[in-house]
Amino acid sequence: MQLPAYLRLVRASAFYDIVVTGALATPWTLPFAHALMSHLNQQLGGAALPAFAPFHMFIGGLLGSVVLVWSLLRLRMPSLVLGRHDGAARFLFSGWMVWALAQTGAPVLWLLLVPEFAWGVAQWWPVAPAAVPQSGVGRLQTS
Repeated sequence: MQLPAYLRLVRASAFYDIVVTGALATPWTLPFAHALMSHLNQQLGGAALPAFAPFHMFIGGLLGSVVLVWSLLRLRMPSLVLGRHDGAARFLFSGWMVWALAQTGAPVLWLLLVPEFAWGVAQWWPVAPAAVPQSGVGRLQTS
């Protein structure tokens, strides 16, 4: 893959994250996202998701907030290093999703796991060496 295409991929993955997890970032939208996931899980043959207590809302909000800020960074300054780090994070998230799937059998997790793992693979795809400049690749710019 050429670097310009890779940077578009990093931006696309950031946009995907905003769409999928942006609703987790506030206490006003997280209950809506939870209800939607519960409904989807039921439509796929699973049970309703358990209700969230305030501590669950806190943890979900932290997750949503961090993912939102991380996504905005990748949209604003995509780079090879940010893409690689995002790919690594997606593999970690995928591992937790597999664990949750094994514990609960919740079919809605497949709707999250498959794209999460695919984004991880895509961001770890080789980038053509000729397309990578010798200096400054992947460094966060301070200006």
